[in-house]
Amino acid sequence: MFSIFAAPYAAWPRVIRIAIVTGILTLSSFAVLAADIPLTLGQAQQLAVARSRQLIAQDFAITASHEMAVAAGQLPDPVLKAGIDNLPISGPDRGSLNSDFMTMRRIGVMQELTGSDRRQLRAARYDRAASKSLAEKANAIAAIQRDTAIAWLDSYYAERMAAIVAEQANQARLEIEVANSSYRAGRGSQADIFAARSALSMVDDRYSDIQRKVRTARIMLDRWTGLATELPLAGEPSIGSIRLDLTALDKSLTHHPQIAVLTRQTEIAEVDAKLAEANKKSDWTVEVAFQQRGPAYSNMVSVGISLPFQWDQKNRQDRELSSKLAMVEQAKAERDETLRAHVAETRTMIEEWQSGLERSSRYERELIPLAKERTQATLGAYRGGKSSLPDLLATRRNEIDVRLQALQLQADTARLWAQLNFLFPADEPGMHLDQASNKDMP
Repeated sequence: MFSIFAAPYAAWPRVIRIAIVTGILTLSSFAVLAADIPLTLGQAQQLAVARSRQLIAQDFAITASHEMAVAAGQLPDPVLKAGIDNLPISGPDRGSLNSDFMTMRRIGVMQELTGSDRRQLRAARYDRAASKSLAEKANAIAAIQRDTAIAWLDSYYAERMAAIVAEQANQARLEIEVANSSYRAGRGSQADIFAARSALSMVDDRYSDIQRKVRTARIMLDRWTGLATELPLAGEPSIGSIRLDLTALDKSLTHHPQIAVLTRQTEIAEVDAKLAEANKKSDWTVEVAFQQRGPAYSNMVSVGISLPFQWDQKNRQDRELSSKLAMVEQAKAERDETLRAHVAETRTMIEEWQSGLERSSRYERELIPLAKERTQATLGAYRGGKSSLPDLLATRRNEIDVRLQALQLQADTARLWAQLNFLFPADEPGMHLDQASNKDMP
């Protein structure tokens, strides 16, 4: 009896290997959850990939195509034939199996002899379908990692914005106390109190909106990871670099999973065209039958062959071949057009991402420090009686707005980074297993 534990890891069935890798990733993720350690972006992606049912469906599609490739390479099943020939239905021998010399009980077998080249092409078509399913799996992994990264980044930046607005709310409450104290001391007016309360209400409203965004982002993160709703998030990843080779972008994108799917579809169309060409040569069918007659007569054996007569190849087989060749060109044209659109879209995202990095740097280097200095200057003037409380409130609102604008810009830039960085799937053990098994396909 075969034991998987007695065989080398590479010899284990692919479904078992994928299940082991997925289990390891899931257990390591559960360990992070149990310890309540901050969830990193990479861990969130591992959780999302490990719990994806779409990838399991792709694995079954690959297995199905491999199984059909073996079946398609075999000869058709032989056909068992039995019957009675020349049974009298009138006269004195009516219904008799033994009286008339022409009456025979017949049993035979018929076998269609499909050419080996055609059987190999049929098997190759399913192998190409397995390759297409593998490319679709890679595309699905990249999409899962990208969408998980976006959900993680949305949660991260929404929580940072909420922290800034909460800080602003605390300042607004202190300013109400200051306005009340100044009014009681005769240095302020009742209008200052109303202005401070109005500012707090506006901040509370902004905080409610930010909290809604936090909850929405967490719901999306939970959609991918399943168990990460209450976990704190680790520090943001470095979004200043991507895994794309910007000097050879066109060449890199020819290997993008989405383009690979269209390339595999082109290969399937090419095999269909070769099959259509092979169909111009008819298959032979051989039949052997044993015929038993009455005891007074000799038994007989019949041997025969049959061959379809392609009397109108110009309007049947040639038309079918032309149709399949046209579908090949259609698949190639769609692939080339998709690649061009993908290259242009990626170049646009790269430009926006680089611009976002530059603008974020400007915010951190110039705009935020200037807003803080302005707030400090206005605060000093207010303490010296040279500025009013509404001026101070407006200055502080401006500083918070600048900080929130900087965070929103970083969030938008991070989203672009995620879309660019995960155009291709990051290293996934399950993918390597499938790629390794795919090398044996003809």
